[in-house]
Amino acid sequence: MDDPRSALQRLSRAAGWHRRLLAAGLAAAAVAFAIQAASPAAPPTVDVVVAARDLPGGAVLADGDLAVAALPPDAVPDEVVARAEAAGALLAAPVRAGEPITDRRLLGPGLLDGWGADVVAAPVRVADAGAAGYLRPGDHIDLLATALDGAARTDVVAADVPVLTVPPAGDAVLAEGALVLVAATPAEAADLAAAAVTSRLSFTVGVS
Repeated sequence: MDDPRSALQRLSRAAGWHRRLLAAGLAAAAVAFAIQAASPAAPPTVDVVVAARDLPGGAVLADGDLAVAALPPDAVPDEVVARAEAAGALLAAPVRAGEPITDRRLLGPGLLDGWGADVVAAPVRVADAGAAGYLRPGDHIDLLATALDGAARTDVVAADVPVLTVPPAGDAVLAEGALVLVAATPAEAADLAAAAVTSRLSFTVGVS
């Protein structure tokens, strides 16, 4: 039979070991809580639909062309579109990978938002496709018509009109020129359509 004194010593050692284990656990928990309290809270973010890769203007957006990125609220542009709205839409201009997709980047009613109620989207085929490739949405241009009847006369058909879209990548080498979409009044759009039949159209870039 064990000596009562030995049994008591064993019990005392076991209790001491459990107390030390409990103290160590409490100390580790205290350190973890202190670290958590001292760490700054994660900044707020907003999920935004962005381009999954570099995309050319004129591309029809597929679901694989889109991704979702968490951006700080102050980095989110106005009028970003939902994924369901962007999928299947036509890009008005090239976008870079990671760039948020907004209504201004898509062909449709939103393309004219902010340009006034008295304008329409007018397609214009300019002769110099290479020069048109340097245009960007928002540029303001004067559209010129040079008569093809040998009169060597050039007239301004529409002045200071904003560019809505630029030629898609690869279209700048077409022999017949490049198609550019501009915001014009209905009267300017009619004049441009008439000039396209009888004249060679070109442009100069103004200060927007």
